[in-house]
Amino acid sequence: MSEPLVVVGVGADGWHGLSPAARAAIEGAEVLMGSARQLQLVPDGASEKIAWPSPLSESLPGLLATHGARRICVLASGDPTFHGIGTTLTRLLGAGAVRVIPHPSSVSLACARLGWPQDQVEVISLVGHPLELVHPQVQPGRRLVILSWGAHTPTEVAGLLTERGYGGSEFIVLEQLGSADERIRTSSARDWDGDVDPLNVIGVLCQADPGAPLLSTSPGLPDDAYESDGQLTKREVRAVTLSRLAPVPGQLLWDVGGGAGSIAIEWSRHHPTCRAVAIERDPDRAKRLDRNAVSLGVVVRTVVGAAPEALAELETPDAVFVGGGGTVPGVLEACWQALAPGGRLVMNGVTLETESLIARWYAELGGDLVRLSVQRASPVGGMTGWRPAMPVTIWSVTK
Repeated sequence: MSEPLVVVGVGADGWHGLSPAARAAIEGAEVLMGSARQLQLVPDGASEKIAWPSPLSESLPGLLATHGARRICVLASGDPTFHGIGTTLTRLLGAGAVRVIPHPSSVSLACARLGWPQDQVEVISLVGHPLELVHPQVQPGRRLVILSWGAHTPTEVAGLLTERGYGGSEFIVLEQLGSADERIRTSSARDWDGDVDPLNVIGVLCQADPGAPLLSTSPGLPDDAYESDGQLTKREVRAVTLSRLAPVPGQLLWDVGGGAGSIAIEWSRHHPTCRAVAIERDPDRAKRLDRNAVSLGVVVRTVVGAAPEALAELETPDAVFVGGGGTVPGVLEACWQALAPGGRLVMNGVTLETESLIARWYAELGGDLVRLSVQRASPVGGMTGWRPAMPVTIWSVTK
């Protein structure tokens, strides 16, 4: 780029809502880039208007290179660095090569209309993302602001909330915020039924119906939250295991021997930026794992294959959980070698063979070794007694 690329945030009010600096940047550009809708919001001038091609992510570098010798202004919706093209351009060109002139975001406008503290809402973008990402944020009393992907999104979100047991939630759809055609409509999620403008934002005040399941983002979801053939790390063991794995935002987990995927899924539910790869050799279990991930609102990459071979081309992990296949020759060696410095490895075992392997590695590398025994109350005749589950040995070590 011959000079910094300028990114201008534009609201639904178009040209009249822009600051003098934003107007000057647009008028001084030789090339204007943006969506067809955004380009229509500003008057024609001497600049060449270029509408974004599809898919944009693949075309953007070449498009910028073609016009790099000219003064480029990119139009964006609202605040370009808030779920917008400004972040993409900064990552691609570097912060010093991009100048951003923001406009109030749709989230700030929505909170202003609703009287909600902006620092106390959870923002979810469904633009290019699956609907199920809403699930982890649906908690009693929580305020959500959801960025829609079009006119269909409100109906889909209302259906998800109703099916989840939150049909009584206050459901507000805000259309064309900031424009002369602005409209705000409120109903319950279960009663929502309306055609909306494609440019809309959804506000939700979550209210659980009686009997709605509580699916916290803390480790240890109920076992019946998962579809399983029995290959499932049970609730209490799962909570302890995840405490040893210590999820950190932005970090990557390998779940080796994924089974139902409970460890990878609850790692990912800890924070939207937590990432997980589940390695599962059985194709049917892998499909079941994918269904569990979708139903619990996270994206888990599933690799169908047997360790250690299936680990060879994976990104370096920050944490590794070995829940199955740990006794296969080379699996632990490959996991330990791949682990980033400061990374955590956790292995669970219930058989003598697995415990013997854990003991050898513990003797060599140290770490923390615990044995967890869980007993559940169950009927004994007409009374109640304790029925023990198989004890689980948990070894954790930091590299």
